Amino acid sequence: MAEIDKTINYVEFGVADTASSKAFYGGAFGWSFTDYGPGYCEFSDGHMKGGFDATKPPNPGGPLVVLYGNDLSALAKAVAAAGGTITKPQFAFPGGQRFHFTDPDGYELAVWSVA
Repeated sequence: MAEIDKTINYVEFGVADTASSKAFYGGAFGWSFTDYGPGYCEFSDGHMKGGFDATKPPNPGGPLVVLYGNDLSALAKAVAAAGGTITKPQFAFPGGQRFHFTDPDGYELAVWSVA
């Protein structure tokens, strides 16, 4: 896939442990991973890439990363089963619906779908 000028290209998270982060995001969302040493791995959701960096401490906060999903109910169950916590149950907003969750390192993310 070609890089697109002036778009979000990569998201990097400081994590406590790359194996735990891979287990959570792989289990909840089916992401794939490429290891680049003992403290860093790259993730791919099939559309965008990012990294898990165990050399930086987790730093929850900052911008909200929003994922897209076709079946919010199934994804909320997958998030909980993989060890995440639903922090804001599914709700409607103009143009769609979404829910928020925290991952095992405390990062808050959201998943949205069209109405």
